[in-house]
Amino acid sequence: MYRMAWVVAALCVAPILAATLAALGGDLATWRDVLWSVLPRYTATTLALVAIVGSGAAVIGTSAAWLVTVYRFPGVRWLEIALALPLAFPAYVLAYAYTSLLDHPGPVQTLLRDVTGWGPRDYWFPEIRSLGGAALMLTMVLYPYVYLLARASFRQQSSNAFLVARTLGRSPLAAFWSVALPMARPAIVGGTLLAIMETIADFGTVAFFNVQTFATGIYQAWFGLGDRAAAAQLSLCLLTFALLLAGLERAQRGGARRASRGGARFEVLTQPRLTGWRGWGATAICLTPVLMGFLIPVIMLGMMAWGSGQSLLAPRYVNLMSNSVSLAAIASVLTVIGAILIGFRARTHPGRTSRGLVIGAGLGYAVPGGVIAVGLMVPLAGLDNVIDRFMEGNFGIDTGLLITGSIWLMVLAYMARFMAAALNAYDSGMATVPSHFDAIARSLGQGPVKLLWRVHLPVARTSVLTALLIVFVDVMKELPATLILHPFNFDTLAVQAYRLAADERLREAAVPSLALVAFGLIPVLLLCRTIGRESTAS
Repeated sequence: MYRMAWVVAALCVAPILAATLAALGGDLATWRDVLWSVLPRYTATTLALVAIVGSGAAVIGTSAAWLVTVYRFPGVRWLEIALALPLAFPAYVLAYAYTSLLDHPGPVQTLLRDVTGWGPRDYWFPEIRSLGGAALMLTMVLYPYVYLLARASFRQQSSNAFLVARTLGRSPLAAFWSVALPMARPAIVGGTLLAIMETIADFGTVAFFNVQTFATGIYQAWFGLGDRAAAAQLSLCLLTFALLLAGLERAQRGGARRASRGGARFEVLTQPRLTGWRGWGATAICLTPVLMGFLIPVIMLGMMAWGSGQSLLAPRYVNLMSNSVSLAAIASVLTVIGAILIGFRARTHPGRTSRGLVIGAGLGYAVPGGVIAVGLMVPLAGLDNVIDRFMEGNFGIDTGLLITGSIWLMVLAYMARFMAAALNAYDSGMATVPSHFDAIARSLGQGPVKLLWRVHLPVARTSVLTALLIVFVDVMKELPATLILHPFNFDTLAVQAYRLAADERLREAAVPSLALVAFGLIPVLLLCRTIGRESTAS
């Protein structure tokens, strides 16, 4: 069992190492071309996107979390749950909905021309297919990372600290800036870094809006130019940036834990009721991201799907859903089993080696899917060719794409990409199991297998189910790795939505997009149920 944990961790680290070795082993001429031709443009665009999305997610998530935690105003109980719903949307699906709404032939500009009588060149309208448009889409689906962490931090803060600041003459806003915000800084920064890592990993949104980032550059170098060396070298650049962010996020996570222990909540903070324009203003502030990130896109996609003439019950879409669900089910089960093996090894053998094992296995969450796909394709495509030549030369058998033409390569990529999500969910459940339970089970003659099966898994079954759901939906939404690795004649809902949208068939793309959102609602509603229980208990 313990050896299997090492095998799983090695499989998760292998694509990252392979991408690094492929980049370092590339031709120096290719390095020079990448350095002087595309690297400055990709760097500037990616940094601009990161700055806009990071600041937008931090402002929206923090302000909404503070309002629903501290004040009572119209609709607050509904809004504290609804603010998490945009997590169900892949950013590229949001891009399809808003393009149909705001583009030149869309209903907004059409109504504007009908009302004013203007012609197509008589007015200026913001261009949705731009860097700003991509940043808006990503901000709307990623601010819940900050919102959820900041809300948890505000609820755990000592009420006395805020009350002391108020008794010293500070206004509520001044007390927020001087006391509450500094105490919640680790959680806010941690959520912002998570949003930034998702931003640099995004491919579907920036590709649809024709925004040139590292993610689109890797895909274009691989498929457009057929230059695997350039794709690997761009992957290494993006990998370096992603791992730097991962280190910052881990440091902030530790800071958040320390901050949460800093003060006890000796008194319950009375929530003042906001009335009049203040109450409705708070409602408007919290309702706006829900409208833009969930309600409007769902309505638009529903209208587009209704007029597309397609049905999810058609044989083609049944096959797409079957492919997506079966692939996500296999990947989620194997990933969670791997997380259980690694987590069990780390619990029963604590120390630096186990910590290194967990960190190594979880590196993939900071690595974009395109980087992992390149790291797998470069060595395994070469291995496929070696096997094919050997079998053809010695036995006259054409093996073709034995490895890279199967879904198991995709499963391995998903395992490497989402192992951290499964590990975090499983560890959260195991944190509730006292360590002396292990000693009691061992004293009763229970070996490692029985200890895991009879003690750990029954206690952590809710966390295991949560891990399965999270990885399942993440695999359903994953686009760049799926585009690069999926075998011929094996399409998924995400691939179908991307291809239809790339061909400007947005109405038809709405059908698989709605299916993706429906699957994405499962873990979000589970999370909202937990939030509702917390509110009732408090």
